[in-house]
Amino acid sequence: MSKIFYYLLYAIIWPIAVLPLGISHFFSDVLYYWVYYVFRYRRKLARKNILNAFPDKTDAERQKIEKDFYRHFCDYFFETVKLLCISDKEMKRRFVFKNIELIDYFLKEGQPVILMLGHYGNWEWVTSITLWVKEDKNAIGQIYRPLKNKAFDLLLLKLRKRFHSLAFAKNDVYREIIKKRRAKQNWLLGFISDQRPSRNSLEYWTPFLNQDTSVLIGAERIAKQTKAVVCYLDIVQIKRGYYEGKVKLLSDNSTEAAEFEISEKYMRRMEKTILRNPALWLWTHNRWKIKRENS
Repeated sequence: MSKIFYYLLYAIIWPIAVLPLGISHFFSDVLYYWVYYVFRYRRKLARKNILNAFPDKTDAERQKIEKDFYRHFCDYFFETVKLLCISDKEMKRRFVFKNIELIDYFLKEGQPVILMLGHYGNWEWVTSITLWVKEDKNAIGQIYRPLKNKAFDLLLLKLRKRFHSLAFAKNDVYREIIKKRRAKQNWLLGFISDQRPSRNSLEYWTPFLNQDTSVLIGAERIAKQTKAVVCYLDIVQIKRGYYEGKVKLLSDNSTEAAEFEISEKYMRRMEKTILRNPALWLWTHNRWKIKRENS
């Protein structure tokens, strides 16, 4: 049954995917009206998150962030669907990686690399990093949380593997890394680490966007256990439908870093990225649902 729904979804989004992005952005503007004004998709949650993050801003300033976010959120949908048929050349034109030489250097030296990023800009387009890394004999992949809906999960996996990157379910990460080690294959793995940890993983908290925030520490733990170099991808939107991701070093000696040091550095970088242009972050995620006990 999941396969049937998958093919149905594929048939629905294919006509959207083949549209030029300029036309897709026109339909995105139409979708914005329905998502924001009619369906009001998670609008209360987004509004609360923005208020808590920016209590010193005026109502008008917060409302602008809110509306700009929903406009970008609709763009994100059409841009992500475009992964079904976008060419390598067009993708490299629309998402440019800067300082990629840093990753190439460490991979050439035989060191695995973890690239930390967030739900910012168009994070799905980051899978096109395979088009930029010269050391292409290495395994290049991403960590993801499987969706409960199998049809949507299959579709997203197809989109995320568009540029031949690998996708590892979060519970399979260690197993896959061991396989790469046995095969004497080096690797680059992307971690989206701005999500809310599960209730049994609340080990570290830090101030983030004006709130006491629980932190995912999985990337740091894996980095320490595998002696991986850790980098951060700072994403900037150049203009509508065009992004730039600059690779920045967080730690080239993760085993010597203090506990939670790498995670803290990531959170500070992520916060700086968000504050530069708040509308590009995923405000509809219930990031602060879990509160620290006795806080």
